[in-house]
Amino acid sequence: MKVLCNHERLREGLALVNSVIPTKSPRPAVENVLLVATDDALELVGTDLEVSLRLRIEDVKVLEPGTALAPGRVTSDFVRDLVGETVELERDGDQLVITSGADRCELPTVDPDEYPVVAHFDAAGSLSLQAGTFTKLVGRTAFAAAREQGRYAMHGILTLVEDGVLRMVGTDGRRLAVASNPIDADSGPPRRAIVPTKGMQTIVRVLSDPLEQVQIQFGSNQLGVKTRRAEVFARLIEGDFPRYAAVIPSETNHSVEADAELLARKLRLVSNVTTSDARAVRVGLRADRITLHGRSTSTGQATSELEAVAKGTEAEITFNPDFIMEGLKNCESDRVRLEFNERTSPGKFTLGENYVYIVMPITVDL
Repeated sequence: MKVLCNHERLREGLALVNSVIPTKSPRPAVENVLLVATDDALELVGTDLEVSLRLRIEDVKVLEPGTALAPGRVTSDFVRDLVGETVELERDGDQLVITSGADRCELPTVDPDEYPVVAHFDAAGSLSLQAGTFTKLVGRTAFAAAREQGRYAMHGILTLVEDGVLRMVGTDGRRLAVASNPIDADSGPPRRAIVPTKGMQTIVRVLSDPLEQVQIQFGSNQLGVKTRRAEVFARLIEGDFPRYAAVIPSETNHSVEADAELLARKLRLVSNVTTSDARAVRVGLRADRITLHGRSTSTGQATSELEAVAKGTEAEITFNPDFIMEGLKNCESDRVRLEFNERTSPGKFTLGENYVYIVMPITVDL
């Protein structure tokens, strides 16, 4: 194998692929990046056996087709720090030689036959949608997915396609984000998958053009996405996802609407007096305003208020302010609406069209 590449394109490609490659694995071969030089392109392949990425770099000069399996992190780091405009990659015996001007690196290689097989995208039965739509839905939901140990199914994003609508759901048991968007093309039969959050985030990283049409394939055990330059595969999570629709209040007694950016600023202000072991802010609804109150026995207390439009009688409810502020970061409207029934019932935040965020309250006295 011998290839001449543009430095910036190679650097970017290796960085993307290296985001998938584990630094340590019980199967050492997957700690490497697979380089495949064909007649007209260079493919970079990385996997951690759960998420796989194949990235195609065109506009290269292939002097000799072939393959090489080299250490992922070191290859990416060395190429990143080169200063030349062109990089030469050459497999010489059991080494990968990287050269750019006066800079040279020789890395040990592994037999490519030891690398796991990474599937190629099968377009049969796939659906097509704009990359920007996919990216938007992931951004609206991934932040709410579970990060701590717990129910395995909540460590992914529930992805549903039905009646011409693509819907994504993320939850960690204390909050729930649900976002949907119509898709133009005939979506075919209903489809359902729980996709690991890492897999979704990897897909988003390769979606550089929001107007590009990408293909999505729901397989029996993996989700595949194909763009002009990349293919990403994420092994699906097995298990029962929470019945998210049952958590969303259909009717509420109290409702308030306020400026989203101002509410976020006021929440951040009041939460400054709360501590990591007692993150709680009381939200009070009045006829024309929201009052916010935070308190800690060690740091003191703070109050603030902002204008709002409220419906229903006066009421109070207490939330973890971090959860609310994370949701407001993804708000796609100037105004946010909060609805709830009682101080012990879930709070429903409407953050945009076809976008709701449910947060469980905290039952503490402030």
